[in-house]
Amino acid sequence: MLVKALPQPSKRFGETVCCAGVTADRQWKRLYPVRFRHLAGESAFRRWDWVSFEYGRPKSDARAESCHVHEETIVVERPMPEADRSKLLCAMFKSSGVAAAESGFSLALIEPRNTKFSWRKKSDAELEEDRVMFREAARQHSLLDKPLAEMDPTPYEFFFQFEDGAGRHQYRNGDWEAHATFWRRTRETSEAEALRFLSEKFNDDYPKRGMAFAIGNMAKRPKTWQLLGVLRLDTAQGVLL
Repeated sequence: MLVKALPQPSKRFGETVCCAGVTADRQWKRLYPVRFRHLAGESAFRRWDWVSFEYGRPKSDARAESCHVHEETIVVERPMPEADRSKLLCAMFKSSGVAAAESGFSLALIEPRNTKFSWRKKSDAELEEDRVMFREAARQHSLLDKPLAEMDPTPYEFFFQFEDGAGRHQYRNGDWEAHATFWRRTRETSEAEALRFLSEKFNDDYPKRGMAFAIGNMAKRPKTWQLLGVLRLDTAQGVLL
């Protein structure tokens, strides 16, 4: 598993998370719908976990990598050793989302250049709209599900500016782990310290040590690509592009 995107309210499934990963033979799989906060025990996976699951073809998503996951079959098998990550993934890099689409892919790994992480504080109206959506999603559950606590939306939007083989871009950072880190650091220290920590992590630490972006396009707008996951990964900076 490489990607756990921010939870999104769904009228049909409640609160869902778009997840994605690759198989041992380097095939992308997009998992949906995954109600991640309902998962527990052997089903609650983390980034870099090998997982097994049963799935069928989705009825309304023609993208080749997409799987309609039978959520109750998800099992975490084992974590992937850090030493094995680059061996598996570096052969999968594309120069850009455009190049990935030309090869028939709707998910891709890219090696961003000249990155800049930033943020924007949401307005009160934007935050309230987010709260209403998450409140309604949390109420959607079956009698067998444990009720979820309402999610508190992050008061900031996070962005990356970067270059790839198709030019310069700015993508909103939809990686759930970045937002979870913000909340964890805010509880431990302060909001200002949490932002400083994220800036240091994404503007200094990751670019120096090696960083990859997992990106994906939208089913209804295939030319629109989104940043779904920010990965700390040893890469040969610049060679792949």
